[in-house]
Amino acid sequence: MTLLLFSLFSFLTGIMNPGEPVTVEMLFAGDAMQHQAQLDQAKSASDGKGYDYSVCFDLLAPEITDADYAVVNLEVPLGGPGTYSGYPCFSAPDSYAAALRDAGFDMMLTANNHCLDRSDRGARRTLAALDSLGLDHIGTYHDAAQRDSLVPFIKDIKGIRFGFLNYTYGTNGIEPKAGAEVALIDRNKIAQEIQATRDAGAEILVVAVHWGVEYVLLENAMQRDLADFLVGQGVDMIIGGHPHVIQPMKIVRNEKENKDVLVVYSLGNLISNMKTVDTRGGALVRARVVRGTDGKARFSDADYDTFFSAKPTGKKDNFRVIPSWRQELIPAGQISHWKLFDQSAQRIFEKHNINVPRRHDENKQTK
Repeated sequence: MTLLLFSLFSFLTGIMNPGEPVTVEMLFAGDAMQHQAQLDQAKSASDGKGYDYSVCFDLLAPEITDADYAVVNLEVPLGGPGTYSGYPCFSAPDSYAAALRDAGFDMMLTANNHCLDRSDRGARRTLAALDSLGLDHIGTYHDAAQRDSLVPFIKDIKGIRFGFLNYTYGTNGIEPKAGAEVALIDRNKIAQEIQATRDAGAEILVVAVHWGVEYVLLENAMQRDLADFLVGQGVDMIIGGHPHVIQPMKIVRNEKENKDVLVVYSLGNLISNMKTVDTRGGALVRARVVRGTDGKARFSDADYDTFFSAKPTGKKDNFRVIPSWRQELIPAGQISHWKLFDQSAQRIFEKHNINVPRRHDENKQTK
């Protein structure tokens, strides 16, 4: 009884005297694709003894690891040896996810239109591989019972409890044949899981959504309507993917709860072998959450920067994500592609972003 009373006293004291403000910086990146050319190049880079992705994310890694928690959309199953392939039915080696982990990503989003490319077996193997790599993951599950047991997913980050949810519009018409569970966009289910996550103690709620129309640089009415629904449900951050191009980022106001909400419609591709100008890169978003002196955790502000997915220039070379602050490393023959991508992205962001600026940090040049 004495121990129980002491614990209760400590908990209440923490609420009444929250102490110094705490800031958590989240980082979000877009679609981690894996086309056949990426597979071939990763195999060549390893002298045929496996698949080597070690340089793919090395330039972006310092920025990722600087964040307190980093999230990326893994848009490819880890189907296991003998299944590796590019579009239209993807499957990547476990070393691909390991490279993302080693670059600093903490969470893989798996609810996307390619998650069933290798059917139920591939979806389930992906979960086992991510578990073996020590990576958090949400969006797909062994079966409905596992979803019920793993949702809510709550992560304590520097003392702030974050709840994460992930949904997709569909799976390219591929249906589970053996009971694998994919979190689809279903407003009743979303509302139920949001409430369960709040009830489980989440202070900040992040919902990642696979939505929109591929290759379109502006969000559509469906995305806006679903974002409004999520804001009305009390969500703090909405992070979108799927279009393979960037789309606007906005901070909107939830007047009912008197708080700001981050809405990112699409971060574009993290890495891919896509060829059109707007698919050659993407954006990363840093979002800060602050626990104030009143003890309450709130989304505070966000900014972004851009990067370019450079293609290999030699047999032993590899695909490489090159951030804007290291653009001098872009191969000479691809500089014009980078400029066209970045100029197009900036036109969208400058015209349509609301209170999400580009970060300008001269110190990053030395990273």
